Amino acid sequence: MTVLQSVRKLTVIAKDPGLRLGNNGPIVFAQVDVPAEILASGPTGYRIKVVDYNATERHAYADRQRYQVGDVLLDPFAPQDGETLHDKAYQARLLENPNFHAQNCYAIAMRTLGLFERALGRRVRWSFGGHQLHIAPHAFALANAFYSEPDRTLMFGYFFDDKMQPVFTALSHDVIAHETTHAVLDGLRTRYTEPSGPDQAAFHEGFADIVAILSIFSLPEVVAAGLGFNDKLPGLGEPMQLIPAEKVTGDAIRSSILLGIAAEIGAIAGGGREALRQSVKITPDPDILDAPEMLEPHRRGEVLVAAMMRAFVELWTQRIAQLGTFDGGGYNLKSVVEEGAKAAAQLLQMSIRAIDYCPPTDLDFGQFLAGLLTADRELVPDDSRFGYRSQIRNSFEAYGIVPPSGQTDTDGCWLGFSTPEELQYSRSNAEALTRDPDECFRFLWENREALGITDRGHTQVQSIDAALRVDPDGIPFRETICQYVQIGHFFGSELMSECGIKPLPEGFTTRTRADLFGGGVVVFDQYGRLKYHICNGLLDGARQVRRLEYLRDTGQLRMPRDEARMRFSSMHLARMED
Repeated sequence: MTVLQSVRKLTVIAKDPGLRLGNNGPIVFAQVDVPAEILASGPTGYRIKVVDYNATERHAYADRQRYQVGDVLLDPFAPQDGETLHDKAYQARLLENPNFHAQNCYAIAMRTLGLFERALGRRVRWSFGGHQLHIAPHAFALANAFYSEPDRTLMFGYFFDDKMQPVFTALSHDVIAHETTHAVLDGLRTRYTEPSGPDQAAFHEGFADIVAILSIFSLPEVVAAGLGFNDKLPGLGEPMQLIPAEKVTGDAIRSSILLGIAAEIGAIAGGGREALRQSVKITPDPDILDAPEMLEPHRRGEVLVAAMMRAFVELWTQRIAQLGTFDGGGYNLKSVVEEGAKAAAQLLQMSIRAIDYCPPTDLDFGQFLAGLLTADRELVPDDSRFGYRSQIRNSFEAYGIVPPSGQTDTDGCWLGFSTPEELQYSRSNAEALTRDPDECFRFLWENREALGITDRGHTQVQSIDAALRVDPDGIPFRETICQYVQIGHFFGSELMSECGIKPLPEGFTTRTRADLFGGGVVVFDQYGRLKYHICNGLLDGARQVRRLEYLRDTGQLRMPRDEARMRFSSMHLARMED
């Protein structure tokens, strides 16, 4: 009987065509693990469908590759006999083949999706309701790439450098992982793409960069090349390679290509920048988010990235320091790379799991920080060995990001539900409560007073998900995550009487109509008992004033929902041309 594979290897560009071995050496390619499946042409699988149509040239690229023979899964772009991943002729052959561009997109998108599903302990749905996210590797001739929810598609453009050579965004691991994260996050928190406060749009951008950067640290060849090592990492039984201590200081790591986004695109489209974004170089400043220029979503999102990368660099250098040096002051390169991978994997999993502990509307950076700390403490109560949570909290605080006061404990984690004795479970079906949205809504409705949920607006349970995680000791950890959203239509007079907004924001009258949003996340333990209620109340006047004033000042107060959800395309184009 044939034993079916659980994963398959596919060849990709490991980070970005701008990352090379040596100054003008070969691009760093890698063969990555992606979930095994029988692919149709495209390639097309059960979650990703590549549709390679160029709208500018009105041309479709036929997929001429074989991805399997029977039950044997193939990598059609693996090196042939006598070739290696670093051979320039081999790389040139792949770079000019549009089918490789398609495979690069498919493999990196599936790899990114897999990171989320492993961290969350469940399958992730797309926001548009279908099963397959479409990818267009050569969508148009424009220096842009974006996620379009209405088209259920990731679109990757291309442009030409000053020598009229094409530059494809579909060849950048950074860009593909970034755009895939937008799509995954939209499935987890659909309302995060809508106009809100300044942090919410910025969070989408910053979070996507965090995932793109940290996800490449599981590829050892990328990390070694980014640190300036220009050869293949030694294998089992081969002589140890040393890396000078000066190459793994905090400053050296912050200056490396590893912590930047899209080096090739930044160098060409960005006027000679070493990367499209290199947020880690932003100087810590607790007042930085108050600067007027930080209202732009990408700029503001870079502050979130800077806080996370500062924590990562500190954790990595601390782990390196514990390794000890050899003759001449060098560190074992392989051990340095492994320590970076461990630190990055832990921070990436914390970041992804934090989404389960974030409210579904009007997110701000402080709430994400509380989600980060809570998600990690739930799984790893003892933080004394490496101090991940304390390092993260200190790093975020250096950029003015602190947990919400009054809603978090002394560790910065969300407070558990304070009055469990007031909750009524007797009218709820215990089994259905953690599976059925209608039963979950009944629980919320029966307990609305204890939970502080107003009946003034329309309330809808958006999702209910069972999560299975495994702690460091291998013990399964089960939770159920229910998110609900509230929408209320108010006149100015009702803002005053029901939300306590006095005086009304400038430009509002008692007859002005305003749509308010609220909602929360209810977290149940493995026994179906409520642990956390993390919410933004619909009638929270102070929060609603901040939101309404921001939307008024940015011209988004009356923006249609469909138009708001397409902002990624214009924001990304503006950022590449900035």
